[in-house]
This record gives sequence, C-alpha cells and structure tokens, in this order.
Amino acid sequence: MSNSSKSPKSPNKAPRLNRSVARLCAVQALYAIRMSDSPQDEVLADFHINRIPELTDEAGFQAPDGNLFAALVKGCEAEAADLDDLLSAVLADDWPLARLEALLHMLLRAAFYELAFCPDVPVRVVINEYVDLAHAFFSEGEPGMVNGLLDRLARELRVEELDQGNGKR
Repeated sequence: MSNSSKSPKSPNKAPRLNRSVARLCAVQALYAIRMSDSPQDEVLADFHINRIPELTDEAGFQAPDGNLFAALVKGCEAEAADLDDLLSAVLADDWPLARLEALLHMLLRAAFYELAFCPDVPVRVVINEYVDLAHAFFSEGEPGMVNGLLDRLARELRVEELDQGNGKR
C-alpha cells in the first residue's frame, strides 16, 4: 500500500522542477535579449545549444520544460508593451519602470506574463516560483517587492481564483 501511495507523487515532482528550471531559463534569456539586443530566436538557440546543457550537466539542474521555456520567452517578447503597462500600473508613483534593474524587470515581466496570459497556472504557483527566483538573484528587498507586485496584480487579474482559494463564492 505504501508503494502505491508514493507512486503518484513521484511523477509530479519532476515536471514541477522542470517548469521551475524553465522559468529560470526564461528570465535569463529575457535578460540576455535585453542586454545584448540579440534576436529572440538567436538567444533561444544559444540557450538550447549552450546554456541549458551547462545548467543540466555542470550545475546539476533538471532539463527545463522546453515548451514552457519557449512560450515564456516568446510570449514576454510579443506582449512586452502590455506587460510593462501592467507593471507600471502597480508600481508606486515614485518608482518608474525605468528605475527597475534590468534583471528584476525581466523577472517581473515573465511573472506578469504568467498571471495575465496563463490562467491554467495557479496564482500561488506563479507567486511562489517568481519570489523563489528573486531570492536566487537578489539579496536585498527585491523578493519582497516581487511578492507585493505579484499579489497586487493577481488581485486585479484573478480575483475569482483568489476568492475561491479563500472559501468565498
């Protein structure tokens, strides 16, 4: 009985980790696109040829979910203006978008993309994943800022999901 109860959990862990690695790669790819001004397809190809093997072989990460990785990068690039408008709307008035450090901006853009365009990904997952990424990249107040901004946007875009999670109907 104990083997059968553990069996359903094992297959679920790997896909979640693969999706987490996809988010990490997507943020890094978005940052690379912004900093190098290289075409999206060139950066995606470089990640598949060089960066992902480095992460998996040398750093010991699982291979990312390739579909999620590509969807995040392509979606963020296609919707960049709308995502930045959403981000500007939730930033404090005295904190313009241009004040954000480039990596933090790309992390928030990816997170906002998932909140706005991926309704199949639960709000809690989006917030947890990107706050974890913020902790991996930053050591100051950025993770708290990411948490607050994502919570704010989620309350605007996915109020029904949040209400259901609190037992409201």
